[in-house]
Amino acid sequence: MSQPLLDLMTRAALEAGQVILDIYNRPFDSSEKADGSPVTIADQMAEKVILAHLKETGIPVLAEESVAAGDIPVLGDRFFVVDPLDGTKEFIKRNGEFTVNIALVENGRPVLGIVTAPVLGDGYLGGPDGAFSFRIDGLTASELTPISVARHSPMQVVASRSHGHDALRELCDSFEVVNDVSVGSSLKFCLLAKGEARFYPRFTPTCEWDTAAGQAVLEAAGGTLLTLSGEALAYGKADRNFLNPFFVAADDEELGKAAAKRMHALLQT
Repeated sequence: MSQPLLDLMTRAALEAGQVILDIYNRPFDSSEKADGSPVTIADQMAEKVILAHLKETGIPVLAEESVAAGDIPVLGDRFFVVDPLDGTKEFIKRNGEFTVNIALVENGRPVLGIVTAPVLGDGYLGGPDGAFSFRIDGLTASELTPISVARHSPMQVVASRSHGHDALRELCDSFEVVNDVSVGSSLKFCLLAKGEARFYPRFTPTCEWDTAAGQAVLEAAGGTLLTLSGEALAYGKADRNFLNPFFVAADDEELGKAAAKRMHALLQT
């Protein structure tokens, strides 16, 4: 991939990851935001790094920690969406399953995205040229490899039937799920994008910065993300405080629509 904006997003994500790793490898404190979610200095410093890189484009940035501080820009039809550290709980637990996420949204849809997992050394890109995985080598993305969804593979779901929503067990039974794969943060979307699972149902709240980059990667790999009404997930929902409705991510539209319809029905019972 050679798009200048995606190259810039990659540099920003990799540098933010280095900042996060520096903090991850030493003692740190956490606190709670107004909504009760945890935050650390790593979230704040990583966002600062990313914003410094993206500023040169002049494109508005919807960034999680900035929004929490009351800094909400006028977005327009083209804007970045940033989650500098998705999976702060995983970061605090030091299990490595957290990510840096940057997406470019145009006309309500994410068209470019990067997801990096600094501890795991893995990264994922998505855009018009397709989806790719890569290895993180300091501030360089190496071993760029095309990835795609694996339709018609065994029915694996990205979720935990033992810790999820009550309707999740019934949904898994409806689709004859053979295995559930549990992983933190936006890595859920990346598992689908590289063909290691079939769908990811979400029965609990998320915000736009939780999904934008992962959605861009998944859709570039041939997958889809739909609300329970079967529509594409839209971005720039300032009137909803940037909250997403429940959704399903899947390896193809047919499975996504079927799962969305079943999820909607289960929530009505």
